[in-house]
Amino acid sequence: MLSAVPRRSGWLARWLFRGFSLVIVLLPVTLVVAWWYSRPPRPDAFYDAPADVPPAPGTLLRHEPFTRGLPAATRAWRMLYTTTRADGSPTLSGGLVLAPVTRLPGPLPVIAWAHGTTGVAVGCAPSLLPDPYPFTGIVPALEQVFAHGWVLVATDYPGLATAGPHEYLIGQGEARAVLDAVRAAWQLPALSLDRRTVAWGHSQGGHAALWTGSMAAAYAPEVDLAGVAAMAPATHLTALVEAGVDSPIRTMMSSYAMRAYSAVYADVRFNEYVRPAARLLAHGMAGRCLAAPGGYFSLYEARLLRRNIFGRSPGSGPLGARFDENTPRLPIAAPLLIAQGDTDDLVLPDVQDAYVAERCAAGQSLEYRAYAGRDHLGLVAADSPLVTDLVRWTQDRMAGVPVAPGCHTPGRVRRGRTGAAGAGGGERGRTGVDGGSERVGTMN
Repeated sequence: MLSAVPRRSGWLARWLFRGFSLVIVLLPVTLVVAWWYSRPPRPDAFYDAPADVPPAPGTLLRHEPFTRGLPAATRAWRMLYTTTRADGSPTLSGGLVLAPVTRLPGPLPVIAWAHGTTGVAVGCAPSLLPDPYPFTGIVPALEQVFAHGWVLVATDYPGLATAGPHEYLIGQGEARAVLDAVRAAWQLPALSLDRRTVAWGHSQGGHAALWTGSMAAAYAPEVDLAGVAAMAPATHLTALVEAGVDSPIRTMMSSYAMRAYSAVYADVRFNEYVRPAARLLAHGMAGRCLAAPGGYFSLYEARLLRRNIFGRSPGSGPLGARFDENTPRLPIAAPLLIAQGDTDDLVLPDVQDAYVAERCAAGQSLEYRAYAGRDHLGLVAADSPLVTDLVRWTQDRMAGVPVAPGCHTPGRVRRGRTGAAGAGGGERGRTGVDGGSERVGTMN
């Protein structure tokens, strides 16, 4: 009887060894399969550049009906159009145009939608995703857009369906893509569009919307920009990147920013800022889309790093200077709404509060609304109180209702130490808005 114990122990040891060996064999295979399926989709021939590209930005090159993942009672087209990069060089971008199925008497006003982060690799364009809406930054009030007879014009930005690089968080390139998408949409034969346009953007798109507001008059004066709504916009870029020391999502976003900035700016070198142990994984994350399954694989890699990718402060040297250059500080003539969730752990409320305080001190007229209990995506969710506020505010802009000049922060202004977070020097502080029992006025 005593000999049975070692025999059972030997049997168990053999099975454990076999199980461990199987894991060792299957793990690399599993990772390879996961990597394969996490690759970005390949753009089809629709996005290929034609042999002769007109030099004028905002020229519609081709269009066709689009039916994938559409909201109810809408019709849509995807388009390829000309635009320009931040340095003024010509490039191409894809985009989507969504309109009500009911053929309303035109011309119809336009919502210029700037989407949040989807990635920086070719293949990460919203028009390539299996379900482009509502994933692309989660367009708030999408049903209300069509109910009011507005048309949504949504750029992909260059470099996501067309040749790269994608100018991620590079303001002038983003803004030109937004404005040129509107110009291109005017040329769709099936629609009659008004010049009245309100720019909406969330997260990266909020950054793009702010730059759109500052560039519209000079770059595309024929676009009648009636308002700019920036939701959880990426503003003080250095402060936002430096805040993400232990966040896997922020690690992914930092990888996107490093790929874009090192590709666009010759003085920003990837290896001078990214620590050696993080370089391979950072390149991997930047080569995939945020949408599943790529986002899940990148999240796994970000967790492996355990801390951010930087070996040198991103606020130092050429990268810090470029971040500062792309922080949206130019004046915006159109009525401006900035919305922020007060539990957002991606675009931090402290950073946003300080940015708003800085812009107000510089003389920018704006309305700042902060929403209690709303995080980065919750701010633009269907049940968010922002939706009602945004639609009402946009109706007023389309109707030409004037806004009073100055900074409007509904509710009690909470004051702390002064100074703009991430603006270089001075104390970091917080100037926010409390709306009594409900606080009122998202890098997805």
